[in-house]
Amino acid sequence: MGLDLRICPSCGDRADRPIVAGAELSCRKCGHEWPFRKLPLFALTGPSGAGKSTMGPLLADRLGGDVVVLEQDVLWVDALRDDVTAFRAVWLRMAAVLHQNGRPVVLCGTVAPPEFEPLPERAFFSDIHYLALVSTPESLGRRLRARPAWREWDEPRIEEMLEFNDWLQKSAEELGVDLFDTTDASTEATADHVEKWIRARLP
Repeated sequence: MGLDLRICPSCGDRADRPIVAGAELSCRKCGHEWPFRKLPLFALTGPSGAGKSTMGPLLADRLGGDVVVLEQDVLWVDALRDDVTAFRAVWLRMAAVLHQNGRPVVLCGTVAPPEFEPLPERAFFSDIHYLALVSTPESLGRRLRARPAWREWDEPRIEEMLEFNDWLQKSAEELGVDLFDTTDASTEATADHVEKWIRARLP
């Protein structure tokens, strides 16, 4: 069984759109079939400033040994910034590779179901669970304006994030996204909630 699930371990062909039936892959070229670990992916999403990055290290400490916690921005490099779809697909492939080690991935980053669900790589996961950390616009705006200058949070960029925050809250039920408002929640209370949410959905 190969780690890159797009590559056939028999003939070496690479599939842009893998053939998946349950937890088994098949090669379009040679017909070879092989099993893989099909685990759930946990997307801890929400606007910038809502608390995702703060949660990352806390979740890694609390859930170490049960899941792998990753920060989405690690791969936000020049080669992928011009193609956001490719950026999302690379993350799904990376998570699927890590799943072959037996532990689900918690991905901390700004993403919404319409950006993951249509991708061919979605077939590698049993489920993708989405939890969005959100806040009031006043609180979120204050947090973003207080960030260091090197993060380059100017007013147009802040307004864009406030719109995303509003859209998430209005669309959550339709999208199948769970929400947690961090406006008045302590870091500890937020971590408690997120940990409980993940543990309730672990295989």
